[in-house]
Amino acid sequence: MSSYLADVELFAGLAPEQLERIAQAAHPRVFMPGSIIVNEGDEGHGLFVIQSGSLKVFLVEENGRELTLSLLWPGEYFGELALLDSAPRSASVMTRERTELLHISHTAFMALLEQHPGCAHVVMKNLVGRIRTLTDNVRGLALNDVFGRLVRLFETLAVAHEGKRVVERRLTQQEIANLLGASREMVNRILRELVVGGYLNLDDHRITLLKPLPTRW
Repeated sequence: MSSYLADVELFAGLAPEQLERIAQAAHPRVFMPGSIIVNEGDEGHGLFVIQSGSLKVFLVEENGRELTLSLLWPGEYFGELALLDSAPRSASVMTRERTELLHISHTAFMALLEQHPGCAHVVMKNLVGRIRTLTDNVRGLALNDVFGRLVRLFETLAVAHEGKRVVERRLTQQEIANLLGASREMVNRILRELVVGGYLNLDDHRITLLKPLPTRW
């Protein structure tokens, strides 16, 4: 398990013995599709690391409208702030499919920091990197229109595959719309026009970027 944690961004740079201590404190948990892991406002007790499956992080507005903040995949994590302050959860998290998580409690992590103070510097540095990424994401949402946000999302998720760039994560149009703060109808219209223009190919929720996406819609 410690070798798996070594690939988690939050713990990058920790020594093997430190990772082993974290692994010993981690408790595996399995959740079925549609399970709420944490609710916004819940008391925070620790961090969750994703071993398999996927989840969505979301907020529900007063009018019932849901805003998806992010989708999470194996190797990613959430609840990191609860390692340090145990403050209430700032968003809700729900599984999209059967998901295996590792839970690391606030108490166990603070005990590790007491015994290995050097861990704090490494983890704080990694948290700063996380905050910078989130800030960039917020800037993208604030400054771009729906089309610009969609292009940014695809460019962020796309990976090289057989000479093409592919978004391999399975995303429904509603999930894309929730991530962009847009309607499903708007997303559907944009995708259709990109397909007709020869920019995209859609196949069973897999998106292939056939050529650079236009800067304007």
